[in-house]
Amino acid sequence: MELMKKEKKALLKPMEELFSDFFPWLAGQYDKESGGFYYAESSKNVENYLPDIESTAQALNILERYQLIERMPIEMKQKVITFLQQKQNENTGYFLDDNPNMVNDEVMVARAIGYCSNRLMKFGKKPLYPLPKKDSSAPTYMESTETYKDWLSNIDLRNSWRGCDRLGVSAVYLAQLSDDTRQDYLNVALDFFKEIQDPKTGLWGEGSMYVRISGTFKLHTFYSKFNIPLPRREKIYESILACLKTETATDMCYIRNSVNLLDYLDLKMPKSDLFDVIKITTENMKKLKRLDGGFSREIENSPSAPNVAQVKQGDYYPDMPVAVHLSQGLYEGDMNASTQAVLIHMLCYRLANLEFDYRHPNFESFYSMIDSSWV
Repeated sequence: MELMKKEKKALLKPMEELFSDFFPWLAGQYDKESGGFYYAESSKNVENYLPDIESTAQALNILERYQLIERMPIEMKQKVITFLQQKQNENTGYFLDDNPNMVNDEVMVARAIGYCSNRLMKFGKKPLYPLPKKDSSAPTYMESTETYKDWLSNIDLRNSWRGCDRLGVSAVYLAQLSDDTRQDYLNVALDFFKEIQDPKTGLWGEGSMYVRISGTFKLHTFYSKFNIPLPRREKIYESILACLKTETATDMCYIRNSVNLLDYLDLKMPKSDLFDVIKITTENMKKLKRLDGGFSREIENSPSAPNVAQVKQGDYYPDMPVAVHLSQGLYEGDMNASTQAVLIHMLCYRLANLEFDYRHPNFESFYSMIDSSWV
């Protein structure tokens, strides 16, 4: 047993080394003036590219995973709280960035509600205004179970990743309903999802294997929101292992989504499968590690608009939202990929049944990197 533990730790060591210069990069993305985090280094060099909701929430997730949230200086915590609260629109209850295109991306809008309200709750604070409700500014598809079912059945799944992302974010609005009403909506969703799941692969929608696994991951967020296990777990497991061994991961999301799904499936993993997963995952992450210390979403460059990065060049998905640009899209680390890299690291420890060692080089001096008076 002890030998097996040493074997697993040795297997994870190359992944550990990818984070040796990570914290200086992360500290460099914080903006002391606004209290938010930038998406990438190049974001700071364009006048209209400001710290944004998603990047800030993702940075805070990183700090939480490394147990640094509780060490956060009071001054910084208050700045972050104010940043999130002031993003809320008084009239609608939605949290929105200054970029006018964000409001037209239903996925970004729904996700921002969860990002901001959950983080404020963890800080012991509340949104300044009521959240969107079924009877106010929630989407029209929430008017009844019939309109909800009709909306579900009309989501285009030719790109599973994008389509299932749209399906999954509806969980945000279901969570706002009363228990009895929520169950009616939940029944509609679960019946529909079961009906359209591929019985051979366990996956949803269309596209490449990584795209379908990513779509299945997006739909898993719906199930996990309500503590419901995914159906056909064994089939999904087989599909993920086959994909890892035969396909090329060109996006950090492909890597994260696969590992995250394996963790959520909670199936007994043979030693050979575990070792294959960690080795392949480490090699995939190396390709996306950047000299600035962060990780990039894609091989060629960091996508400047992560909200539309699900649909790759040459692919098509109808009615895609306008790109919400957060950076210049250079060969650099970005917050979207970096928060995923940290999560992948943690999940691989969990898959190996080892306690995650969050004490990486520079982590204890993280806050002093932002302000030397924060010791």
